Amino acid sequence: MEAIGQFIPLILIFAIMYFLLIRPQQKRLKEHKAMVQALRRGDQIVTQGGLIGKVSKVKEEDEVEVELADGVRVRVVKSTIAQVLNKTEPAEG
Repeated sequence: MEAIGQFIPLILIFAIMYFLLIRPQQKRLKEHKAMVQALRRGDQIVTQGGLIGKVSKVKEEDEVEVELADGVRVRVVKSTIAQVLNKTEPAEG
């Protein structure tokens, strides 16, 4: 019985770590994945490097083509997109 009493603080610390650190991180990862999957042409984005541009083409792989300025297009890996500033409305049809 005494051995179980010694493990209770360790179990409590693990439970607190799970609810304060691991669960919120998993939630953020899921939200980021949904944001990246919902990217469309015309969305204004910010990359993790701080570049702001407009999505000009969404590729099948894990890439998007982003227009940073007139005629300046770069390929960006989807996972490095930090934020979507302006969403484009879906075309009705």
